[in-house]
Amino acid sequence: MPKIKTRKTAAKRFEVTANGKIRRGNTGMNHLKMKKSSSAKRRLNMKSEVTTGEKRVIRRLIPGL
Repeated sequence: MPKIKTRKTAAKRFEVTANGKIRRGNTGMNHLKMKKSSSAKRRLNMKSEVTTGEKRVIRRLIPGL
């Protein structure tokens, strides 16, 4: 039986916590940072949890989760 391949772009974007939750980075932190407040940048720098509807799609992209 052949190996199941992982979509490497998805593997780079998502991480799994110890409890099995999938976390992702927030958008908006690559450029135009001068106009954002420091609290907004701090909030965007944190990881956020993936919604339940997206979990099924991500687990299909990354079979090892």
